[in-house]
Amino acid sequence: MSGATQEVSDRGRPPAERDGPAERSGAEERRPGDPAGPGETRHFIDLSRLEAAHLRHLLDLARRLREGDLRGRPLAGRCLAMIFRKSSTRTRVSAEAGMAQLGGHAIMISDRDSQVGRGECIRDTARVLSRYVDAILIRTFAQAEVEELARAATVPVINGLTDLLHPCQILADLQTIVQEFDEDPAAARVAWIGDGNNMANSWINAAERLGFSLRLACPPGYGPDPAILARALDGGADVERVGSPREAAERANVVTTDVWASMGQEDEQKEREAAFRGWQVDQALMDLADPRGIFLHCLPAHRGEEVAAGVIDGPRSRIYREAENRLHTIKAILLDLLGAVS
Repeated sequence: MSGATQEVSDRGRPPAERDGPAERSGAEERRPGDPAGPGETRHFIDLSRLEAAHLRHLLDLARRLREGDLRGRPLAGRCLAMIFRKSSTRTRVSAEAGMAQLGGHAIMISDRDSQVGRGECIRDTARVLSRYVDAILIRTFAQAEVEELARAATVPVINGLTDLLHPCQILADLQTIVQEFDEDPAAARVAWIGDGNNMANSWINAAERLGFSLRLACPPGYGPDPAILARALDGGADVERVGSPREAAERANVVTTDVWASMGQEDEQKEREAAFRGWQVDQALMDLADPRGIFLHCLPAHRGEEVAAGVIDGPRSRIYREAENRLHTIKAILLDLLGAVS
């Protein structure tokens, strides 16, 4: 894909030339993660800011990695800094293992043992880390923190999760759809059941870019981000918020959900359990889906709450294949951002 790979690491440049995109001419007009111009750093922050061809390139790259078509150590000598302000299993292990398998190295930075957790401003963190490493992954609460990090950094920034978006997970989910049905994800019919959280928002972004059908069933008061939904609808995306889980699941190729209370919402657990009663993905709901339809969940899951144990552990569940694809897709993102493959 033309322009899909470019050398982005500038650690060898003089410090005066590496003060960050915020001080470069014209950079103030560009959102972090928008398609980069000549000499500008590229990021992976928000699927809505990527061209459909670029997303398909990443999915194809992940497929080649999964099938073993790409070998060697293309990231030898490269380093990824990983800022984790939220706990993690799949994001951390997939990124760390992926860097190791590609010949590179990853450094974990948590709130507990870093200056980030003691209040150092994200701009200073970005400027310093850009002089040490080749890319930065951040998993945090506020989307604004990722955006600020990317504005100040002179190396690529990867959004490992925010309260608003989870683009790395959706790329793995899309890879699972491609793997399962052996076709372009644009042909899929996806049903989202449950909270209109960062996963629901990212599904909307993906549907807007790739053109698949998305039906969202969220309880009243728990819908997706209004601005993200409005932008997708204004752009003609095949996205609809429907009134019931049954309506969303009917003839769906993919039925997917997430926990009712995400990280940081633990104090709302009881309130959410009451609001989400009747919104569980159970066998009756799966029976409405396409006979070949599959179930996805980003994990961790609460069996007996958002999903019945018989569904998540049943024959139509693809949760472990989905989790494995986190490894292949993060490797594709890293190779693409660091210009290590064509």
